Amino acid sequence: MSTPDSPHSPSPTAENPGPNAHLGLIFSALILTMLMASLGQTVLATALPTIVGELDGVQHMAWVITAFILASTIMMPVYGKLGDMFGRKPLFLVAIVLFVIGSGAGGAAQSMGELVAARVVQGLGGGGLMILSQATIADVVPARERGRYMGVMGGVFAFSSVAGPLLGGWLTDGPGWRWTLWMNLPLGLLSLVGVAVLLKLPARQKQERRRIDIAGMALLGVATSAIVLVATWGGAEYEWTSPLILGLAAAAVVTSLLFIWVQSRAKEPVMPLLLFRNRNFVLTMIAGLITGVAMFGVMGYMPTYLQMVTGYSPAQAGLLMIPMMGTLLVASVVVGRRVSVTSRYKTVMILGTFITAGGLGLLSTLTVDSPVVLECLYLAVLGLGLGCSMQLLTLVAQNSFSLRLVGTATAGQNYFRQVGATLGSAVVGSLFATRLGELLRDRLPAEAATGAGTNSLTPQLVNSLPAPLHEIVVGAYNEALVPLFLWMVPLVLVAAILLMFVQEKPLATTLEP
Repeated sequence: MSTPDSPHSPSPTAENPGPNAHLGLIFSALILTMLMASLGQTVLATALPTIVGELDGVQHMAWVITAFILASTIMMPVYGKLGDMFGRKPLFLVAIVLFVIGSGAGGAAQSMGELVAARVVQGLGGGGLMILSQATIADVVPARERGRYMGVMGGVFAFSSVAGPLLGGWLTDGPGWRWTLWMNLPLGLLSLVGVAVLLKLPARQKQERRRIDIAGMALLGVATSAIVLVATWGGAEYEWTSPLILGLAAAAVVTSLLFIWVQSRAKEPVMPLLLFRNRNFVLTMIAGLITGVAMFGVMGYMPTYLQMVTGYSPAQAGLLMIPMMGTLLVASVVVGRRVSVTSRYKTVMILGTFITAGGLGLLSTLTVDSPVVLECLYLAVLGLGLGCSMQLLTLVAQNSFSLRLVGTATAGQNYFRQVGATLGSAVVGSLFATRLGELLRDRLPAEAATGAGTNSLTPQLVNSLPAPLHEIVVGAYNEALVPLFLWMVPLVLVAAILLMFVQEKPLATTLEP
């Protein structure tokens, strides 16, 4: 992949290293690691129905996706802060090793519990790969020129979001779903070598010994986990009024308050409270959280819908996601380059968010008999909206702070987006599974509606059912998932309104430490 040119970049100096002779190599290394991390998020989408059928665990389906996102979310602020304090390259290497270990263990899993645990380890590394890639670009490229680089990174994510489901479907149909994880072993080795050899960053100034905010990191992890568990289990596996759910909700509130108190007293807080005094950071943070809900709520479960309802194979379902990711890729790259030329970003962010809401509304009208062309068109509208807004949210957050805090600010903004992605995957998955189970139990004959039978449904099994049973199952899948997209539309409209209050500050043209 060619490196975007930077005609307005300042000349390197001792105080302002700026883009340099190594920029092409740096960007290549970052693209490689980001590709691996983003594939880790998407490659299981088309394999998911086969996995849960083989491991007999449809009730835990959401956790295959949620576990990875949750672990990566918790680690993002940690990687961001430690990168600002000690440098990013060593953390890159650690993150790659964790990602590869989790991939190997997941491919060897013999139960849903083992697979979910492996996905947690994979996510511990994946969070670092995603956040460190974006923060490193901010180390070497001024904000004015960064738009085109962030656009290409968004394009890489879009590419992997197409390639992931497609590759996952092809591997599931061929050597088996386990290779959707094992493929990361050679890719991880290549990334490890690439980062070790190619990633050459400007020398960091020596600083006095700095204290790591261990208490803040621990409290952040507990609070995030409690919030996601409440969203995942509440109303599904446990009643909302059950002692466990109420206890988790109380734990989330208490640990969040303790986290704020610790951050106000820590010498090197993992998420400084000064971030939240910045208007643009707060507005883009909330918009990013909502964007995560919308994107992963759709991307995590549309491939399953396409297989179960329309009868396509995993590979075909992956191909049908191309319109969404294709428009996301093109919009991200074009918008990024345009922002670098004009330094204007507010209008396109707002417009993109409204388009995202429109795409969700269109998807909510799908029926069992909807033509595939219509499904692809609606997915393309959603991808266009996401491509016009997603990467710019991070750029605005980075432009609000100096280089000393750029990693922390990037991590904070991405953390809340990933919280949205986690909640989107968890809540949509939980509601989808609960509604599906209820519909199947109500509509299937008693002998066909046993728990084991409904938990082990695979696309192949559904396609082989007699016509009356097949009609019941696909109808249940459609009614369980599609209305959830409409429920997300008001949330996205709130994000669009909030972005109207962003102050369109000029993008920095120099690297000021």
